[in-house]
Amino acid sequence: MARNLDAKCKKCRREGQKLFLKGERCSSPKCAMVKKNFPPGAHGSKGYGRLTDYGIQLREKQKAKRIYQLLEKQFKNYFFKANKAKGNTEEALLQLLEMRLDNVIYRAGFTQSRSTARQLISHTHIRVNDQKVNIPSYQLKIGDIISIKDKSKEIKIFNNLKDRLKKVEKPSWLSVDADKFEIKITDKPKLEESKGEFDPKLIIEFYSK
Repeated sequence: MARNLDAKCKKCRREGQKLFLKGERCSSPKCAMVKKNFPPGAHGSKGYGRLTDYGIQLREKQKAKRIYQLLEKQFKNYFFKANKAKGNTEEALLQLLEMRLDNVIYRAGFTQSRSTARQLISHTHIRVNDQKVNIPSYQLKIGDIISIKDKSKEIKIFNNLKDRLKKVEKPSWLSVDADKFEIKITDKPKLEESKGEFDPKLIIEFYSK
């Protein structure tokens, strides 16, 4: 499985905001955006500077790509699928990205980062509709139930999960059963309910040129 192995903290500094790629560390004083709030590189201390319209669209695309930890070809394929879908292209793109299995596990609060979610899936700790799934990009649909394999519930990462889930603000389209360690997809993500981490409109404009 191809991955971008560039330093996560540099990705946040490049975009000028926290992308929460390293889980708990991103909320601590150790976060790179606290220590070095400027772009990486020899001339980074000069700041971010002004961007053209194209530059703004490019940075928005790069930001979304890094949030979901995708390569350029993977991300572009999501745009093509969204562009062919009926209805609002921006919302279709958001739904394709948000309903990835690794993202749903992260959004539900089972992990503190998408990287950890990907690792759990790859190591077959996760079940979808009681079937083994080891593909982080697996596209979920309404009615799907995501659970943790019984033997895996004892591993360290799930210690105190019930208590942690109480503190997580979950999307309205997810239903989480803390006692059963289950997540159910009850709806599709809506554009107006998104957290505003990126602007799909700018990404559509970038690829439509």
